[in-house]
Amino acid sequence: MSARGKARKRALDIIFEAESKEVPIPMILGEHTRRRESDGDPDLNPYAIELVNAVALHHAQIDAEIAAHSQGWTLDRMPDVDRSILRLSVAELLFMSEVPHAVVVSQAVELAQSLSTDESGSFVHGVLGAVSRSVKSTTAAG
Repeated sequence: MSARGKARKRALDIIFEAESKEVPIPMILGEHTRRRESDGDPDLNPYAIELVNAVALHHAQIDAEIAAHSQGWTLDRMPDVDRSILRLSVAELLFMSEVPHAVVVSQAVELAQSLSTDESGSFVHGVLGAVSRSVKSTTAAG
């Protein structure tokens, strides 16, 4: 797995943990940052921290994008891990312009296939594909 792939997985762990514990993402990130300083966790690198912060800072906008592109599914109805993967990936699509959308989508699908239900990979792919097309058309028009 690439360094960015490991960073995405680490960011996902933090986002999912915050949701599972029903606490703010910055609180969990702070705990992991303190642990990294004492244990030297190499996967909690600056890119992972940037991703987690993007999700925390733009939570409402990210959720609105997911809701707008997940036909027939509310955020509450999605499996927790799928919702966390989507939040992470939509943040990357919206706010990390240097990363190719195809890479973001591909790695999100891999995470969904390995961590969630049998249908999650195709669901995540569909939602992120729609978000990606929307972002690209907005960027092209603007």
